[in-house]
Amino acid sequence: MPPIVSVVIPAYNAAGHLRSCLQSLRENCTAPLEIIVVDDGSTDSTRDVALSFGITPLETGGRRGPAFARNLGARAAAGSIVFFLDADVCAQSDTIETVQAHFNSDPALDALIGSYDNDPHAPDFLSQYRNLMHAFVHQQGDESASTFWSGCGAIRRDVFLEHSGFDESYGRPAIEDIELGYRLIAAGRKIVLDHSLQVKHLKRWTFWGLVKTDVLDRGIPWTELILRDRFLPNDLNLQLSQRVSVALVFVLVALSAAMALYWGAWFLIPMFAIVFVSLVRYWIEFALNDRPVLAPVILFSAVAAIVFLAKSHGMYGVIPPLLLSPVLLFARHRYSFGGFGRKVFRAATAAYIAGTILLAVPYLPMHRVIFGCFIMLATLGLMNSQFYLFLASNRGLPFMLAAIPFHLLYHFYSGLSFIAGFICFVWKNALQRRQAPAQVARQSPGKLP
Repeated sequence: MPPIVSVVIPAYNAAGHLRSCLQSLRENCTAPLEIIVVDDGSTDSTRDVALSFGITPLETGGRRGPAFARNLGARAAAGSIVFFLDADVCAQSDTIETVQAHFNSDPALDALIGSYDNDPHAPDFLSQYRNLMHAFVHQQGDESASTFWSGCGAIRRDVFLEHSGFDESYGRPAIEDIELGYRLIAAGRKIVLDHSLQVKHLKRWTFWGLVKTDVLDRGIPWTELILRDRFLPNDLNLQLSQRVSVALVFVLVALSAAMALYWGAWFLIPMFAIVFVSLVRYWIEFALNDRPVLAPVILFSAVAAIVFLAKSHGMYGVIPPLLLSPVLLFARHRYSFGGFGRKVFRAATAAYIAGTILLAVPYLPMHRVIFGCFIMLATLGLMNSQFYLFLASNRGLPFMLAAIPFHLLYHFYSGLSFIAGFICFVWKNALQRRQAPAQVARQSPGKLP
């Protein structure tokens, strides 16, 4: 009897994470399952890792992208349920059993997706923030899902093959899973999001990797997909609150630029100070892990520049907290706080950030436009309060405060992604309309002389 669940794992240069992924499946899952690793043209020891677990990986014959790799694995699967798992994900003790139970108890269920857990593997700030954000979005999503997710998603094999699997035109990790989900929903298929079906994400994010993924691999192609299918669900990253947040951030940026031109660039100095101090938690990780030599240079240069501007414009109140920031970094680097000491340090950091805000705000011009900006910021805070409280409850108040600038930046470049995606969609449609007559002419028989 073939196994009920076939786990398909696409892997490209994923040797380090793949070992942990396979280990989690072998150690935690007691249900019968088939594990299929698809090596997508790796140049590292990915193949050797799979072989060490007794798994002969399928080969794509070169870098073809995860959509092609998953389709190859699904076609080779023996199970009636195909469970897609990313190579940088670890299953939990009940993962496979939960998938089985859903499909066994609901014959009408076509696909099932889960989420990341609240304890990402990578300890640095940026990875914690990004993975927790993904976890929050999925854990707050509608149980009647509006799309599919291949990071931790299961589907009946016959349904997957009937709908031609993933779109292989996506030659790199992008929105091939979302695109499949849209087709499934359009066909009336049932997709469920189980908030209790959670896996651990191992990926370590960098700042530019995060922006590149959100803009080029997600934002722009997702916008084109929305325009193509004319389907904009009020779910996950596309909730109405997130769309309004994007609009408010754009208005704030436009007002800040206009006020900087009206009052002079000095107007932004208090805002620079507030944002810089809010990012102290990120600076700590950046200095200690990512750029141990370059980061201190950037840090002290930024402090010196803001202090110089503040002194030049008589904003002496913002100078002390700026000068204190390197001290906090040194203390965090020099001493390992644990238990009660960690709580005290977090409380001191939170008080330090709050104090900086109180010292900087009086230097802003007293104007109704400024008041309007604060109203919009407060509205943004309220609309995203659940996410911020989620971060605070899981990682503390200083972590939450450091995450807010990144979250606002996320809304900003999400808006830019939508604009770019709209332009790409219109441009591609125009090219198709222009090429269509030429193709018809080539296919039509010519007239005899």
